[in-house]
Amino acid sequence: MGDSVALRIAAARLEALGCAVSRVGGSPPRQAPAGWIGLVAVPGEWGPGGNGLGGGGLAGGGSGGGDRRGGNPGGEGTRVLPVPVGCAIGWSGPVAVPMAGERGVQAACGLAHLHGRAHGAPRFLGVDYASVCAGVLAAQAVAACALALARGGPALSASVSAAQAALLAAGPYVAAATAPERGVSAGGAGPFGREVPDARDSVPATVPPFRSADGARFEIETLDAEVWLRFWTGLGAAPSAIAAGWPPFQRRFATAVCPLPPELPAAIAAVDLARVRLAARHAGMSLALVRDVRDAEEPAPASEWRLRAQDDADVPVSALAPLGPEAAAPLAGLRVVEATNRVQGPLAGLLLAMLGAEVVRVEPPGGDPMRGVAPMAGDRSARFLALNRGKGAVEIDLKTAAGRRTARDLAATADVLLYNWPPGRAEGFGLGPDDLAGPAPGLVHVHADGWGGRAPEPGALATDYLVQAHGGVADLLAGPGQEPAPSLLTLTDVLGGILAAEGALAALLLRTRTGAGVRARTALSDAARLLRRAGRGTAPGDRSSTAPERGSGTAPERWGGTASGGRGGPVPVEDLAAMAAAPAFAAAFDTVGGASCVRAPWGFAPAADAEGPHDGAIRRGAPVRDDLAPSVTVGAHSGTSSKITGEETPRATPSTSPDGAVAVHTPAENR
Repeated sequence: MGDSVALRIAAARLEALGCAVSRVGGSPPRQAPAGWIGLVAVPGEWGPGGNGLGGGGLAGGGSGGGDRRGGNPGGEGTRVLPVPVGCAIGWSGPVAVPMAGERGVQAACGLAHLHGRAHGAPRFLGVDYASVCAGVLAAQAVAACALALARGGPALSASVSAAQAALLAAGPYVAAATAPERGVSAGGAGPFGREVPDARDSVPATVPPFRSADGARFEIETLDAEVWLRFWTGLGAAPSAIAAGWPPFQRRFATAVCPLPPELPAAIAAVDLARVRLAARHAGMSLALVRDVRDAEEPAPASEWRLRAQDDADVPVSALAPLGPEAAAPLAGLRVVEATNRVQGPLAGLLLAMLGAEVVRVEPPGGDPMRGVAPMAGDRSARFLALNRGKGAVEIDLKTAAGRRTARDLAATADVLLYNWPPGRAEGFGLGPDDLAGPAPGLVHVHADGWGGRAPEPGALATDYLVQAHGGVADLLAGPGQEPAPSLLTLTDVLGGILAAEGALAALLLRTRTGAGVRARTALSDAARLLRRAGRGTAPGDRSSTAPERGSGTAPERWGGTASGGRGGPVPVEDLAAMAAAPAFAAAFDTVGGASCVRAPWGFAPAADAEGPHDGAIRRGAPVRDDLAPSVTVGAHSGTSSKITGEETPRATPSTSPDGAVAVHTPAENR
């Protein structure tokens, strides 16, 4: 019930999982102003006492593999649920700030501030980013509730909001802004306090993308200072400008600003694209043109998550661990081994931990280098905590045979192996699906990829800004009178991490059908494709995408140091630390090591013992795709719950062979 971008995205994601979706008319209920979506029927063997191997269900759409045992052995078809099992979608959620749409969410939760930071003033995103993220999170909540039923657990209901999705995207920036020990960078008061030089106090320097003499606009990327030096030297840039430009370029992922010396864009503006490409190839610099959204269109994969069940007929069938009837977290009792870095992979692991899974990180000897990157919250990086709190960690040297054996032993204890290595590296470590089919036949492999096989050129780094440029997102973001440019807010990294977690849920649901292992692969390019599918957003509206100035509202400054805007919503937050400290945001953050870390975007509670909207929908003949496909209703939820959960609890230290393991970090140490 309802009609919002978030609800439409959620419905489309569940349809991709093989659900038949029916829509119920009427206004959305009060507790779900952006809509409600939930399960009304599931495969017959799902539910209390079921073993989750009923031969059908979610993840049936385009997944491949199927049930090798010849259909639904129980022959029970679908079972109508006695209570609604779904997700209420709101705008504000637990945040006590009035928000009535995407524009208000982007303003109140820091997205407009972060997107506009590089340009000296808040700007609204040209896509309904918070709504798209909330829609995927809502579909995840429904999928997680279905997985709980498939494991014999209780019927759960969930809630999510666009504000919680926005705060999830802003989370690492907020943690850095609130860290007790704030770092200092060149050119300002430090990227982690009032974060830049403050957008209100300075005129921004030149920022990417670049324009060549023949008018081509493009992004460049390297993580290597030597490559940076070779590239700009090849274009004749002054050594002093090259040296001054590297620190802000390198830190732009953390700061959302990139003030480059004007000599650097001038060096590119003096030559044509062919000359730039030659310099990039010689230096090893990655390059991606800023493409029009129409030029970026590419065929979607057969499965949104590229799911493939193991097709070895000799693989024994095994069930996931059952879920107790009193469990409040749908992934409780499952283990995820995570080998990731940067944002996309760690965020995916964090979301699975927030859903109740035990997550164990594989880190190199000495630990992930990001643990020590300023600003610090205690003895760990605030940004690292924002993405990795509540996880265990084992240090393993994968360059050694002993370390690889230890990693294989650890993976064999897991339900999910999550990694964001480049294609082929898992196999090089002996951790690919075929390598682990013997010791871990039921393992779900989730590859959080970058380009998904569609790189602009061979070997191009798959980082956020290149993906935004090549994937048409930069074009969508442009407001009236603005040239297309990627946002320095890490849009595809965050949405890509959400999609990777969704891929894990989809693969686990497919595993309940086959009993065997499943491969899933998602990519940053999938995040760009989803944003293209959602289209241009509503936040800028028919007005300039530049936000109103502070003081334009008339209400008291109640949240984040900002007042209510004069155009139907709050003036954008410009101080993330003040926002996190505001009483209105108290229910959205936990304090970890002195830094503010965003709580789980969902709340889960037992499903209400009340008649739901599905009953009438079923009587009206809601379509079901086949006798094994769950039915989903988009409709009113007659029962509500205000319970907010998802806080991490300490988990057992992983048991691994000592050979190759340097150290073990417990979740409590990571908090």
